[in-house]
Amino acid sequence: MKVAILAGGLGTRLSEETTIKPKPMVEVGGKPILWHIMSIYAAYGFKEFVIALGYKGELIKDYFINYHYNSRSLTVKLKTGEIVTHDKEGEDWIIHLLDTGAETQTGGRIKRIANFIGDEAFMLTYGDGVCNVSIPRLLDFHRSHGKMATLTAVRPPARFGQMLFEDDRVKQFEEKPQIGEGWINGGFFVLEPQIANYIDGDQTIWEREPLEHLSTEGQLLAYRHADFWQCMDTLRDVNQLDRMWQEGRAPWKIW
Repeated sequence: MKVAILAGGLGTRLSEETTIKPKPMVEVGGKPILWHIMSIYAAYGFKEFVIALGYKGELIKDYFINYHYNSRSLTVKLKTGEIVTHDKEGEDWIIHLLDTGAETQTGGRIKRIANFIGDEAFMLTYGDGVCNVSIPRLLDFHRSHGKMATLTAVRPPARFGQMLFEDDRVKQFEEKPQIGEGWINGGFFVLEPQIANYIDGDQTIWEREPLEHLSTEGQLLAYRHADFWQCMDTLRDVNQLDRMWQEGRAPWKIW
């Protein structure tokens, strides 16, 4: 099954980074968050990706075009131009880089993705969030109900950390536990190919009419994931994710 990733938005709330690069190329632990998302799926054996490009999509193309050489040691023979690579083999991923338009909304990008993939179900997520959801369990859930779409419902991290008490003694500090209010759309969808019929065109916002219609028709179910999930909306989020990675406590690192 192919994995589609939305990577074309402007990322205006992260303007400190996104004036020069698309949001999915913002780095966590020295790698773009897009790479982290792809690595989550690849760890479960899903290694064919469709990346929906938009804003500064050429930088994502350049990254993957040059990935083979930039991620290993080289010998370059200047006279002939021959390049010999050393070290380990790279990731065995297949990546389709799909131009979906600079001004296209999320629904329009998904419609183009569905048309590109054709008559088969596919997974989809946003290019700015990581999670430790079990992809096999998510797929099993989707296949069990036979509906058009499954989204992963998550609890956002609390805004502040919390203290754990033993009587009046402070037993432990816990940084931003996963107990935010209510359930929200965390991405990590599974979609049937007919999903394109719910999307009018490029200016359709996926999170509005399409999801609302799917919900009204009983064609949208939620897989509830109460463990780690974090989107990267602000520089504070970037710094938090990077710190977790550097300290060796990144819950999404399952590879």
